[in-house]
Amino acid sequence: MDLHPAIQTYFDADRRRDQDAVTEVFGPDATVADEGRTHEGREAIGAWWSETKAQYEALLEPLEATRTDGATVVRTRVTGNFPGSPVTLTFAFRLAGEHIKALEIGA
Repeated sequence: MDLHPAIQTYFDADRRRDQDAVTEVFGPDATVADEGRTHEGREAIGAWWSETKAQYEALLEPLEATRTDGATVVRTRVTGNFPGSPVTLTFAFRLAGEHIKALEIGA
């Protein structure tokens, strides 16, 4: 699968559990929407990512990517410590240059 370098960096850093690399791939005013909450800015995104990893011990496996309405939507298998694991979620990335501007995670 051919992903934009910023998106590939996100998945690679997540796999390595590298919080610094995850947060740096987002733009300074980026947002992440997940589980009904929105996290804005690198500091908030880093806190969200760290809390989510600790709570769910999630492992992400990108399955396929499509372009829709200016976003790259990556169907992702998520395995972890939560009921119903594994599940397939969509990770909708919006980019600004070499950074992620927005990420929306949903079913």
